[in-house]
Amino acid sequence: MTMTRTQLAIVAGIILIAGALLYAMGHPLICKCGYVKLWHFDVVSAENSQHLFDWYTPSHIIHGFLFYAVLWLAAPRLSFGQRLILAVLVEAGWEVIENTDFVINKYREATVSLDYYGDSVINSVSDILFMVLGFYLAAWWPVWLTVIVAIALEVFVGVMIRDGLTLNVIMLVWPLDSILQWQQGR
Repeated sequence: MTMTRTQLAIVAGIILIAGALLYAMGHPLICKCGYVKLWHFDVVSAENSQHLFDWYTPSHIIHGFLFYAVLWLAAPRLSFGQRLILAVLVEAGWEVIENTDFVINKYREATVSLDYYGDSVINSVSDILFMVLGFYLAAWWPVWLTVIVAIALEVFVGVMIRDGLTLNVIMLVWPLDSILQWQQGR
């Protein structure tokens, strides 16, 4: 789980470039409310995805688990640092793509995120850093613990907000009225 200074610099550079791209795309650095909260609890609000942590933070930790597993299997000869660079590149790329008008509108059409207008830069950077945390945890923990924590995070978030990584993917790829109605509390 060691990384060279060059690898750390590449990871930091990817994160900075993603933040700069998001800002250039018109996303605010911080919440338009003018302050930064550590945690924002209300999913159905203009401040969702605008602060450091929110209900979608666990999905980014799970991204780290998944990226570690896939890269460990697909590229076993790469060093930990090289695999982390690839994972950060994919996560940062997703953060930029997720915040395009096309994907934002898709979220608003197919999910309960009717007031979603994209992430703040600080939230997207935080999301990438939580993926990095998940990647490190997956490298450090035994597989069984990583799987149990991933399932527990998905179930917990699903119970708390009727959403999560799995539901988010389903609703973006194959929207189902039954899931949407359940998410809306019907």
